[in-house]
Amino acid sequence: MKINNFDLTPHIRSVPGWPEPHVVFRDICSLLENRDIFKQVIDLFVERYRDTRIDAVVGIDARGFIIGSPMAYLLDVGFIPVRKKGKLPGATISEVYELEYGRSEVEIQTAWLRAGHQVVLVDDLIATGGTMVAALNLLQRIGVDVIESSAIIDLPDLGGSRKIADMGVDVHTFCKFDGV
Repeated sequence: MKINNFDLTPHIRSVPGWPEPHVVFRDICSLLENRDIFKQVIDLFVERYRDTRIDAVVGIDARGFIIGSPMAYLLDVGFIPVRKKGKLPGATISEVYELEYGRSEVEIQTAWLRAGHQVVLVDDLIATGGTMVAALNLLQRIGVDVIESSAIIDLPDLGGSRKIADMGVDVHTFCKFDGV
């Protein structure tokens, strides 16, 4: 897919059979290691939200941190991590979810975000939507308004972006890959 006259597709590596035999993993590390492409991707995210009132960028462990932290810095807002269970000190809430290849649990600290805060939720990829839906459930339990769920890649055949949209949250991605 071309974005502002550059195509992200060649910068995203497909790894068949990882981490499970039936999975084709979409690896953004090949995009991140190219400083010019990485900068353009972050600039595109920032430009999208520059004129939107947000209180924080919420990034999902772990590649959502890579995208969300520079976004938050450039947008001059806070960054809030959604981490794997057991990685955050203090008061947290957690949510169990299904992965494409198993189960996991994520958590968020409850000290900073409040009802009415506006956030953008970011990750590298939307597949089955399990991680992003779990993060959305956490944010909704706090009463946070999610302006949009955003990622570099969407795998629409796995239905995740549809699940997120069914929750009433807009979804934005830069690139789609068909098939698993």
